[in-house]
Amino acid sequence: MKYHHLYSDTDGESHWKDVDVALAERSFAPPAKAIEISDPDAASAMLFLKLRSGWDEPIHPTPIRQTLICLRGMARVTASDGDYRDICPGDVWRMEDIGGKGHHTRVISDDDFETVIVQHE
Repeated sequence: MKYHHLYSDTDGESHWKDVDVALAERSFAPPAKAIEISDPDAASAMLFLKLRSGWDEPIHPTPIRQTLICLRGMARVTASDGDYRDICPGDVWRMEDIGGKGHHTRVISDDDFETVIVQHE
């Protein structure tokens, strides 16, 4: 498993990197058998978000560390360094470009971009 990680460097430039999720076999829901699972990541809120087809917002940083899970539609997210990712159904995007120049988001599908956002403490 992987997720798209958007972060900002010390100069405020945002960049993408792909991160492999580390899984370990553990007993998660006894008496069920052990499963492969990641370490927990504390969350403070969960929200549902919809951006209508054609949405095109100005460049901005994320307001809080958060993870987006795409359910439907597709958005092109461009880091301030010009690199972009197309976020599609099933993709996971970790936003950590809290400071600096931020990113630009544009919905590029005919379908609305429907997501779940998990905000982290």
